[in-house]
Amino acid sequence: MAADRLPLVLASASPRRRDLLARIGVVPDRILPTDTEEAPRKAELPRELAARLAADKAAAAAALAPDSLVLAADTVVGVGRRILGKPADAAEARRFLALLSGRRHHVYTGVVLRRPDGKASVRLVDTILAFQRLTEAQVEDYVAGGEWQGKAGGYAIQGRAEMFVRFLAGSHSNVVGLPLFETTQLLRGAGWLRP
Repeated sequence: MAADRLPLVLASASPRRRDLLARIGVVPDRILPTDTEEAPRKAELPRELAARLAADKAAAAAALAPDSLVLAADTVVGVGRRILGKPADAAEARRFLALLSGRRHHVYTGVVLRRPDGKASVRLVDTILAFQRLTEAQVEDYVAGGEWQGKAGGYAIQGRAEMFVRFLAGSHSNVVGLPLFETTQLLRGAGWLRP
């Protein structure tokens, strides 16, 4: 870390986010996952949930690391107004995949970069995807592989689920869990990355 640069805290335990940051040459000085309640509020839309959770995570981590730059993100899969979180079990993963089969959906990621003075820069990124129509055998095979576990929407685009994607408009890294273009812009704006 350069002497004139604030320490960077990543408010996430996600190995995917660390891997994505490494792609752009960013290694956080500290990993500080937060225990944030992720349940949506009544009538909360998927995009609103992604933005709120990212802000909540940034605030919680900033309270524990007040002299640092805190980067937080949250990814939410939405089908219309419906939010598809992380499936609780294989049966729910099957239901999610059946809902995504043959139709478009959105992946929203809220990204927040919070400074020690409490000011925060926020980006909300929306990627639109469409899955092919999935057969029952494809769903069963995918669920049996376990890749759905801990993944919003019940799938991981960086794994076998990429073969289901017939259309994608927007940021691929957003679907993995951190939109790299927007994250880079936030870090440059804060002076953490060179322009």
